[in-house]
Amino acid sequence: MHNGAAYFVPVQRAPRGLTIRAPEYGVTMCRNIKTLFNFEPPATDQEIRAASLQFVRKLSGFNVPSKANQAAYERAVEEVARVAGDLVHALVTSAGPRDREVEAGRARTRSAIRFGERIV
Repeated sequence: MHNGAAYFVPVQRAPRGLTIRAPEYGVTMCRNIKTLFNFEPPATDQEIRAASLQFVRKLSGFNVPSKANQAAYERAVEEVARVAGDLVHALVTSAGPRDREVEAGRARTRSAIRFGERIV
C-alpha cells in the first residue's frame, strides 16, 4: 500500500499477457522463480538457494551488489534459502508428486505456443 492505495510493480520486459498478479498483495510475481514443492525427486538445496537468490535480486534490484551491500545481500540470500527450505519441507499435499521431465515438457510446449518454435 502506498498512500492508502494499492499499486502494481510494472514488468517492463514481460511479453504481453505474462504478468502474473497476486491480487491479495497487488503486485506482480517474478516469472524466474520456479515452483519447488511436490516434485520427485524433491528440490535440492541448490535449487532452493537459486530461487532465493532470484527473490533477493528481485527485491533489491541488484544482480550483483556493491561491496558496501555484499554482506547484507548474502545474508538475505542465506536467510531466505533457510526459510524457503523449511517451507518446502513442511508443506503437505494429497496430490501425487510431479515429474520434473513431464513438467519441463509442458513448459517447452507453453513456450513454443507463446513464442513460436525455435530452429536450432
